[in-house]
Amino acid sequence: MTEKESFLKKRACGLLLHISSLPSVYGTGDFGKQAYRFADFLKKAGQSFWQVLPLNPTTALKANSPYACPSAFAGNTLFISPELLHEDGLLKKEQMPCADSKYGKGNVFRYTGRTDYAGAAKIKKIIMGNAYNNFLSIKNKDIKEQYGHFCIINNNTWLDDYASFKAFREYFLKKISARSWTQWPQDIKSRNRKECMLLKKELENEIEKEKFSQFIFSRQWAALKNYANIKGVQIIGDMPIYVDFESSDVWSNPHIFKLDSNFAPLYVSGVPPDYFSKNGQLWNNPVYDWETLEKDGFKWWINRISCNLLLFDITRIDHFRGFAAYWQVPAGKKTAKEGSWAPGRPESFFNTVIDKLGRLPVIAENLGVITADVEALMEKYGFPGIKVLQFAFGRDYPESVHLPHNYDVNSVVYTGTHDNNTLSGWYKKDAKRIEKKNLSKYAGKKINLSNICNEVIKLAVSSRAALSIIPLQDILELDWRARMNYPSTVKNNWLWQATDKNMEDLVQKHAARLYWLAQKYNRL
Repeated sequence: MTEKESFLKKRACGLLLHISSLPSVYGTGDFGKQAYRFADFLKKAGQSFWQVLPLNPTTALKANSPYACPSAFAGNTLFISPELLHEDGLLKKEQMPCADSKYGKGNVFRYTGRTDYAGAAKIKKIIMGNAYNNFLSIKNKDIKEQYGHFCIINNNTWLDDYASFKAFREYFLKKISARSWTQWPQDIKSRNRKECMLLKKELENEIEKEKFSQFIFSRQWAALKNYANIKGVQIIGDMPIYVDFESSDVWSNPHIFKLDSNFAPLYVSGVPPDYFSKNGQLWNNPVYDWETLEKDGFKWWINRISCNLLLFDITRIDHFRGFAAYWQVPAGKKTAKEGSWAPGRPESFFNTVIDKLGRLPVIAENLGVITADVEALMEKYGFPGIKVLQFAFGRDYPESVHLPHNYDVNSVVYTGTHDNNTLSGWYKKDAKRIEKKNLSKYAGKKINLSNICNEVIKLAVSSRAALSIIPLQDILELDWRARMNYPSTVKNNWLWQATDKNMEDLVQKHAARLYWLAQKYNRL
């Protein structure tokens, strides 16, 4: 890639909607008919991109955050569609869950406005157990060959490690109440080959069942992505720079993280104090040992990015600035104030990755305090940054980098991200008086709750940015109750789920308007 060259070749637009937020009677959205209908809607509305949040597994232990996952490679099997399993002959009609079946009654089968992860997990565990047993007895050679091929390709890089980690975690939680892999017996914790093989043999059925579930996730997602691509819709994925400590990645690759001899973190991730947070933010992920990674040719990272290139057409990297330099806090400190900057290996890293994988269709999440070295890194490799209109009208107006007239063409504009309130919620609950005044001034008309969504969406789509992405909640003009995440909080996040009525309204009330905007501002 030559300097300043970008993969965003033409103006385009798209919507942000995570899979979990699709309507479903199974607790959480999935890769079934509603996902295909949404792809149809995007085509009809002149949208060329569908952005999702990370598709990795979530856990109740981490409040189901898609940014704190037990694997950076595995897929979230809660997104597997029972209907598609039935169509593939892997689930019998009498095994399909319904409100009066053995799966039980409750909110899973009744829309509540919130994703029910616990209910979904209960249902999918039974469903996938039945599907696996049916798979073992099925005579369809094609799907069995596809499964074998999937395992051969992925076993050595992540699949066997993750399936074993998950089975071990459940086993030791029941046996010795171990809530962390560091509480496992020493031989398993340190991956003694002989002892791990013995335990794998004992848990073989659970391990193979998880591998099968990952195969089905991959199969259903690939079919959905292919369908969207045929419709002219590309998928933008999301990749957090850090991984969770309670993950197969750390257990199976402890040498690439800054850990002590007992596998406890020496340093954890965060960001320093700034205007928004006097103590900074303490994230508590283990930080990478970039020196070791470099000596190994960044092999783990190349495998990770390669996996994302298969899953998505474009990948947004969360906290991109961490490649240039990262804030590390000594483990055990109560706030991020006591951290310090440590250098990454940015040019060596990206040169190596690009040499191995070719051009990288990467969007760099560059919010917060971004230094000159990060800007230079993005410019050198042509990575577009992001702009957020909710940040545009504050104390730095009219010089704010988030104002449309200040955008580089090679950028992606959002009305808000998954970490922001909805536009209506922001205007009613968060926006200061000066922000409302500046917004009206910039729009050239009085902005209020009745028109804020239309007007700010218009600012995004009409801007110089090559790509505009709008959260679905802003298209539907939903209030703060539809917010996806409150940063630095744990409870009541990642729960918003659209209704069937919402999806009907999209087609009937919003498709034509969105198409008109895309056409008017040359984004078709």
